[in-house]
Amino acid sequence: MKALYIAIVVAAVVTVRIAIYRLRKRRRGSAEAEAEAEHGDTGGPFERLISRIRIPFGDVGTIAMREIKERVRGRIFKIGTLLILVIVAAAIIIPKFHSGSSQSTQTIGVVGSLSHQARVLVEGAGAANGDSVNLVRVASSDAAKSELRAGKVDLVIVDESEVLVDRPAGAKGSSADPGLVTAVANYLGVVKAYRLGGLSPAQANLITNSKPVPIHNLRSGSRTAAQPASVIGLVLLFIMLTQYCTWILMGVMQEKSSRVVEVLLATVRSIELLGGKVLGIGLVALGQAALVVGFALALGDVTGSDVLHGSAPLVVLSELLWLVLGYAFYCWVYAAAGSTAERQDQVQTLALPLSLPILVGYIFSITVVSSGHADLFFKVLAYVPFTAPFCMSVLVGLNDVAWWQFGASVLITLAGTVAMAVFAARIYKRAVLRTGSRVRLRELISRRAH
Repeated sequence: MKALYIAIVVAAVVTVRIAIYRLRKRRRGSAEAEAEAEHGDTGGPFERLISRIRIPFGDVGTIAMREIKERVRGRIFKIGTLLILVIVAAAIIIPKFHSGSSQSTQTIGVVGSLSHQARVLVEGAGAANGDSVNLVRVASSDAAKSELRAGKVDLVIVDESEVLVDRPAGAKGSSADPGLVTAVANYLGVVKAYRLGGLSPAQANLITNSKPVPIHNLRSGSRTAAQPASVIGLVLLFIMLTQYCTWILMGVMQEKSSRVVEVLLATVRSIELLGGKVLGIGLVALGQAALVVGFALALGDVTGSDVLHGSAPLVVLSELLWLVLGYAFYCWVYAAAGSTAERQDQVQTLALPLSLPILVGYIFSITVVSSGHADLFFKVLAYVPFTAPFCMSVLVGLNDVAWWQFGASVLITLAGTVAMAVFAARIYKRAVLRTGSRVRLRELISRRAH
């Protein structure tokens, strides 16, 4: 079931990516969007609300607002957000229906008397196996056998001494829950032992209602089962990183190919232009992530779904933090790469190698969260800025990382982000105005050396 669940999510992700790609091709001409803005098309109420927001930081804030307006008014953003919300809703609601359909009502016939202790144990056996137990009186053993053959009852308790079923539980055509049958037989054996031991009803109740002793762990260990919320978080992290970083790659390429960047650089510095683009798209990403998380938590609470049950707030905050850190690191890489290209085919050539580290982190993380065991190599990847956004969030979900290890990974990623930003800004400054052919990284490095 878990493999099928993950396959459904991945298939939905692929559908989203195909839809976004097709819509992006239909909106390839950025000149139409700018002409639309010049004619005073302010869009709907949401767009008008966005237009009233102001971001400080001077020219950087102005450029960031330009990016925000351009992204949120597009059909790609609206339809993409809607599809993500539909996927999240399906991931939360479908398991709820599945779990609800797996519960069954087991009708248990009772021949003779059934003591209070036996009744409590039988009902407890039903709850433990996810069954709703319905006890009905049956006049005799012969009548019980007739009702078993007719399918009116699923199993029969005879004088608290034996259990009757029409055919072996679990066999084809049997309506009896095998787990319930086994548990009822074991519990009735306990009740029989009470009598043979000469226990009074009060003593029997004391044993029946006894609580288990506490379990204390000497060392913490990873979970042994995949958490659906962790899988959903990884899928959303993968979608958003690839989507928003691709926006930066496409946006830089389009500005360069249309020579818009020459007009912009006449009034602002290259680092301000790049920083505003990164900030604007990053705020859109954070807003969309907050919307998706809030929608998932609200829907899970309304429907009573257990998909998000047990997801500590620390895990949710960790995934949001690593979305921000992952975007902060990769956005500079994609921006620098976009400045070296000026045609659509060149962007497609760059997209695959740029996304390989994201794919590696995503695939490793899905594997680990499904098995519940993180080996040494995976833990090392949690400290590498290229894969830390996926791997460290998984370790947090598995409760397999200390606070200082989490902090160390954050600091290493921040240091890597600063270094990548400096390097990408230099590449962007030297490559964004060069036209005629794609600028290769080796040329930029050699030029930097001079």
